[in-house]
This record gives sequence, structure tokens and C-alpha cells, in this order.
Amino acid sequence: MEIISAVAILGFLGLVFGIGLAFASKKFSVHLDPKLEQVQHLLPGGNCGACGNPGCFGFAESLLKGSNNVDDCRVCSEEIKEKIAGILGVSVGKQAKKIALLHCGGGVKARDKYIYDGVHDCVSANMVLGGQKACVFACLGFATCVKACPFGAISISADGLPVVDKDKCRSCGKCVSACPKKLFSLVESSHSVYVGCSSHDTGKNVRAVCSAGCIACRLCEKACKFDAIHVVDNLAVIDYNKCTSCGECVKVCPNKTLKTR
Repeated sequence: MEIISAVAILGFLGLVFGIGLAFASKKFSVHLDPKLEQVQHLLPGGNCGACGNPGCFGFAESLLKGSNNVDDCRVCSEEIKEKIAGILGVSVGKQAKKIALLHCGGGVKARDKYIYDGVHDCVSANMVLGGQKACVFACLGFATCVKACPFGAISISADGLPVVDKDKCRSCGKCVSACPKKLFSLVESSHSVYVGCSSHDTGKNVRAVCSAGCIACRLCEKACKFDAIHVVDNLAVIDYNKCTSCGECVKVCPNKTLKTR
């Protein structure tokens, strides 16, 4: 009888607690807008944070609140943006696709000033006298940008330089933020010509440390028929509002610092 009584009491308590939990789940449940789940399902799930939110779920919530616009997601394709805009009942503007560019052509062409044997990370290496490269503007080649890219769009070439896969790049800007030398920028994909250097040293000093750097010879200025490129502070700078990507500057550049993608 004692065993039966104990089982009965436990059964009764289980029933009471079960009813209590069921009531609590109904009473304190949080209502989620069905649009939230639809929008989150369409977002890429990379959680890159380029939109300023802590991941794609945070971005979906901010869209429903009106804190962000659909255009704020740099990763979504235009087709996905249109679908999200349809769910939210808003319009979306067309934005030109951008791709990350590395403004350094050094790698194995840039001389080392010492042997670095520390942590293989560009930020860590940069803390030791600005890195192992004799050019203080040079890519250190320890793949911090590769690790930072959530889309696997960057790899290291045989020359020791990051290479961006334009088909995988989503212009999230993670590589721009991760590089301690600030060698990446986001440039519209329609602009095929770019400057593969960031050095502001004089031509003489550049020649001493790197065979791929800009030496401020101004041949590119003379070759450009559209006044779209000028040497500013010893470095060629392209005005993309004027540049037609004709490639004439690339042809005359003696160090192949000006490149096409």
C-alpha cells in the first residue's frame, strides 16, 4: 500500500506540474511575427555583421522594426533583396556590386627585413616593428583576411598574397576591417583597373624594398586621356568617376603596379 500511495502521489504531482507548465507556456509565450521567420530564411546566414547587427537574425528583427533597410545587407543578391522587400511591403534600390581589392603587389617581390617566427597572424606580426617586410605598407601574408572572410572568397597565392574570388566575394568588408595595414578596399565590379600598391614612399625608397611598388613616375598620368589618374603623395590614385577602364595606364606602368582584374 505504501508503494501504491507513493506512486499515486508522484503521479498526481506530475499531473499538477504538467498542467502548470502548459499554462505558463501559453501565458508567457512570446509572439513572433511570421514575417520574421520568412525573412530570416531568405538571409544568407553568414552572420558577417556588415549590416551593423549581430548576425542575420538581428538584421531580420531590425528590418521588421524599420531600423534597417533591405539595402543594408551587402551579401544578399538583388533577387533575394526583392523577395525580402516583397514580404515587408517595401521597395529596394539597385546597388552596384562591389568586390574587395588588395592594394599590394609585393608578396615575394617585397624584401624582408628580418625573419619572423611568431604567431602566423598579420595583426600579431604587425606588432613587431610593423611586420617583417622592409616596406611598411606591404602585405604580411599571414592570411588574417582569409580567416576573417565568412564566405571563403580569399586564398593565398604562391606569391604569398591574398587573392579574392570575385564570384564568392559578397563585399561584407570583413577583410577591410581585419587587415592591419588597411590594404583592402571595396570597389565596384564595373571598375576593372586598380592600383596594386599602398606605399607613399619616394620612388627611390620603393625600388630598394619592392619590385612591384608604385615609383611615382607619372607615366600613367600622361597615358590617361580622361584625366582619371594622378600621383598624389607618391602614389597613383584613380578617380573612378572619370575612369573608363581603357587600360592605357596599365600598359605603360613599368612595375606593373597598375592592374586589371
